[in-house]
Amino acid sequence: MDELVKIEGTFDAGALRVLRETPGLTASRVGSISDVGVDAVIEFAGVRRAVAVEFKQRANAASAWQLVHYARAHPEIPLILVAGESTAESRAILRRHGVAVVDGLGNAHIEVPGLLLHLEGSSRGRSYRRARPPRLAGKAGVIAQALLLHPNRPWHIKDLTREAAVSAGLAHRVLGRLEAENIVATEGTGPKTVRTVVDSTALLDLWAEEEKSRPTRTPGYVLAQTPRQLIGKVATGLQQAEIEHALTGAAAASLIAPFVTALPIVEVWVTAMAAADKLQIHLGGEQVQDGANVIVLQQSDDTPLAFREQRVGAWVSNPFRIYVDLLRDPRRGSEQAQHLRREVIGF
Repeated sequence: MDELVKIEGTFDAGALRVLRETPGLTASRVGSISDVGVDAVIEFAGVRRAVAVEFKQRANAASAWQLVHYARAHPEIPLILVAGESTAESRAILRRHGVAVVDGLGNAHIEVPGLLLHLEGSSRGRSYRRARPPRLAGKAGVIAQALLLHPNRPWHIKDLTREAAVSAGLAHRVLGRLEAENIVATEGTGPKTVRTVVDSTALLDLWAEEEKSRPTRTPGYVLAQTPRQLIGKVATGLQQAEIEHALTGAAAASLIAPFVTALPIVEVWVTAMAAADKLQIHLGGEQVQDGANVIVLQQSDDTPLAFREQRVGAWVSNPFRIYVDLLRDPRRGSEQAQHLRREVIGF
């Protein structure tokens, strides 16, 4: 940019440091601003605009949704998030909903009438990390799925541990984090304490952001005339071999959401106990390097099979697992994931 954007406000040290290290911005701190709800003033091209500023050490999808809700409730004052670091998902959510963001990794997107400042940073930039709460992956991710599957249920710790098959300690830590993220609300004290999901959208986006499965993939080819016949062969073969499994991705979506039509490859999670070199034989196919139409997925544990369910004679993953797996699929997976979210999940 030829002209610097100036911003002055009642910043704390962390926010001021981030702003001063952002190319194209000059920042200064003032003692107070008289207007209610205003934390700073941006000046550019002779124009001054009042803004509200929120500072966070780290912004993720959940905290992004908190800010979106705040911005919707206070549309009269533009909101800027200043963060030590932010995730790509959080920045995408904020940008879609008109909330500006500047972070310590060099990312910035400020869009107000007459001004567009956009910078792409790097994950190798300065980090402002603190000790982090449990990520929603693995068994913590199973807790997230349990909450998503029953969004209106008041949860006691003992009920959640039983439903998700996790320890009470992990359930406490995950719920504590989600309460801090304003995703879960808590009522009562002691044994009568219950937690309820208050923002399912933020919870799903947060789990999708943090669930980074890297399964072992066993590709194979099974002869079939139609996609539905292929799904049937895969499901029947695994059932006859008594191998716990769950269809996922486009194959599972085609069973619970018929609008999903593209089915180049059938993906299926199987138990970690199954021998990988025998799986394609159980399916009546053969292991191949190229031209696969079946991918068998395995992890070191069976958390991907959590809350599987039977649909039209086949075991399929729960809708939230299918959604997250579709997001990882480079073959139009993101597009199909959004269809599934709109038509089946609903938020």
